[in-house]
Amino acid sequence: MDRDQRPIDRGPADPHIDDDVLAEELDPSILNELRTLPEGLAEIVARHLVAADRALAIDDAETARAHVLAAKRRAGRVAAVREAAGVTAYLVGDFAEALSELRTVRRMSGGEEYLPLMADCERGLGRPQKAVDLIREVDLRSVDEDLRVELLLVLAGARADMGQVDAAIVVLKVPELTKLPKGDARARLQYAYSMFLREAGRDTEADEWLVKAAESDINAVTSAADEIEENIALGEE
Repeated sequence: MDRDQRPIDRGPADPHIDDDVLAEELDPSILNELRTLPEGLAEIVARHLVAADRALAIDDAETARAHVLAAKRRAGRVAAVREAAGVTAYLVGDFAEALSELRTVRRMSGGEEYLPLMADCERGLGRPQKAVDLIREVDLRSVDEDLRVELLLVLAGARADMGQVDAAIVVLKVPELTKLPKGDARARLQYAYSMFLREAGRDTEADEWLVKAAESDINAVTSAADEIEENIALGEE
């Protein structure tokens, strides 16, 4: 076949965007980042990101990733687009790609908010010590409360991955366990603390913290309440 007759590789096809998906639905701060692009291009990228958000809302991470990759092909130098690429790669379990993207975002933005995901990617790649080393780069006393909780959870998980369950318990034995207000962060800390106590064979303490986690979990972000009900049901059999 002559070179001029060879089919042109146009790359992957873009996923369909519904007509009711509007660029204006995107977070204003991200829209502001997209203003560096030509107007028509910015709108296409924004609509792909909105479509990705909608897909994530129904737990369709694969479709979300497809939309984000379409956005990245057009706006790979925009930090918000690269962040979305990292997050969606993480959600579908492509930890190597997620880590690469989030490293890029960290270089572009200079922020530390991506470290928990980056460290968790190292865990996903079977490298818990690298996760620990990455978190050690941060002074946990200097970051905001939400980021500190996320880093502590990943750090404890990495210690447990290495068979250091007692160390994981120590990592989470922090004032935030009881001093945080009821809500997602406190519930997740208490639930993880209960999980590691049980792994260490400290079942009585684990049960106590599971109850505390359920009481803190006003948004049902953990399975604490369900586990308590299951335990009650098993006890009645």
